Amino acid sequence: MNDLVQRLSEREQQVVVGGPQATLPEFQKRVTEMGYVFIKFTETRGGTDLGVRVDKSATDVSKANFELGTGSVHVEGTLTLNYVRVRCVADIDLASLQGTGRLLVLEEVHP
Repeated sequence: MNDLVQRLSEREQQVVVGGPQATLPEFQKRVTEMGYVFIKFTETRGGTDLGVRVDKSATDVSKANFELGTGSVHVEGTLTLNYVRVRCVADIDLASLQGTGRLLVLEEVHP
């Protein structure tokens, strides 16, 4: 298995909201409307910013108050990283746009 995928799947890691605009309004729009978020794992060299297709059935925004910027969001979704299909699981605090996350390996994909 790929070294990066293995490291990100071994344990919970520090994450932040990533992407071109790491703001609360942009994060809300991506989670609730677009269905595609960026989660950045900060404990790798330079950070690893992953684009994640949101699984709406596994994502929980019930503890979030986007208007006040309080609470948290549990985000889950899938992507392919270095020929390995993975599920990204992250809990994001809305006040700081930081949290914890990890990858769950689903299957290796061969080019």
